[in-house]
Amino acid sequence: MNATSTLYVDLDGSLIATDLLHESLLKLLRASPLAVLNLPAWWMHGKAFLKRQVASRVDIDVTTLPYRPEVLQFVRDARAAGWRIVLTTASDFKFARRIAEHLKMFDAVLASDGERNLGGHRKLAAMQVDAAGGSFCYLGDRAVDLEVWRGADSAVVVSRSASLVRRAARETRIDAHIKPGSTSLARYLYAIRLHQWLKNVLVFLPLMPVLHELSWRIVSDAALAFIAFGFMASGIYIINDLLDLDSDRRHRRKRLRPFASGEIRASTGLAMSAALCGASLLLSLLLLPARFVEVLLAYLVLTTSYSFFLKRRAIVDVFSLAALYTVRVAAGAAATGLPLSFWILSFSLFVFLSLALAKRYVELNGSQAEVSQMEKDRNYHPVDLPLVLCAGVAAGQMAALVLSLYLQDQQMLERYSNPVYLWIMVPVFLFWIVRIWLKAVRGVLHDDPVVFAARDWVSRLAVAIAAMALWVAG
Repeated sequence: MNATSTLYVDLDGSLIATDLLHESLLKLLRASPLAVLNLPAWWMHGKAFLKRQVASRVDIDVTTLPYRPEVLQFVRDARAAGWRIVLTTASDFKFARRIAEHLKMFDAVLASDGERNLGGHRKLAAMQVDAAGGSFCYLGDRAVDLEVWRGADSAVVVSRSASLVRRAARETRIDAHIKPGSTSLARYLYAIRLHQWLKNVLVFLPLMPVLHELSWRIVSDAALAFIAFGFMASGIYIINDLLDLDSDRRHRRKRLRPFASGEIRASTGLAMSAALCGASLLLSLLLLPARFVEVLLAYLVLTTSYSFFLKRRAIVDVFSLAALYTVRVAAGAAATGLPLSFWILSFSLFVFLSLALAKRYVELNGSQAEVSQMEKDRNYHPVDLPLVLCAGVAAGQMAALVLSLYLQDQQMLERYSNPVYLWIMVPVFLFWIVRIWLKAVRGVLHDDPVVFAARDWVSRLAVAIAAMALWVAG
């Protein structure tokens, strides 16, 4: 490194653990879905033109991007040693300039300008012109950078790949190898929200009235529906996270999610989402009734609409969430061929409306920054807090009322030899829903009440008591 005078620093994947083109395309998709129809025409004018058109239509908060701390420290050390530092990227100049202004560690910026895409040999040529015959080092992270390293005096490789380091060493001298941390399997499982599969237990709810008449076919079909819904929900969760990257990075907890933190790239996330949704549809088409496939597609349409539009409309969003839970109940009935009980459907709608409102209450009762983000992303305001509280508690009480009426239904009474024991479930449910809201008001409820309930021993005890009541009533 001592023989060089200029350090050229790559941006995407090197300085930041993400790709700005992918992120800007996702922002365009979220802000104006119809605008993506212009992508083929923009592409025909060249990649630089495409990047400029996308960059002119979206903004990226450069202050929250997942910068690699090891690379930042390396660049600071080089600057302290008297090096000239140049940010060199194929991303559009608009974003590169803002990043340079934010970090205040670059002497110049070389980037795509709408006419010339600064990648590969064009990047090398621009660096050679900028260096004016002087020696230079290039910091990069991918195999595409080998062409640039071939013309550089030395290289800094930012990669976990030992193979890439060896290939770069055949092109030029290696000054440093910065090895980012690896992403564990647990983080990939967290990215697909495996813990959220608990919600899919709702597909078994239609089995409750016929617990004593269950067959292996009914149970296996419900289990397959559980898995199919899990795959589909995970695929949509990934899309939702990718569309919310900016807002997640401003949140004290959500900024640590795999996509927001840059542990998993957006392109990888899109591939994961396509694979999960495809697996869900394939499983459903091959092994489950056509009626279930119809319900699954309805869920896909509703949850996609929620991700793009509905979640940004106050009150509409919580009814959409309640509907997404209730659709799982309908899916269980469709998969098993059991009748869809009006009582179970009504109970599900009210209880999940209450839980969705609890989620919003917690978010509205957060820090000032989180409340401001809620105003921007969800169209809720601080003055809405009492309304959300009252509506949520009322919906919970309505669920309890529907449950008590359901337990008096004649068909329900005929299915059990001792139906009086079923009434134990009513006070147990009332206690549980009121306790959820007590936790919310006290500020100790997780922002997802369903996940909180899964980890809460009192909630588990309530489920156990309800199950015992069903067994004794049998």
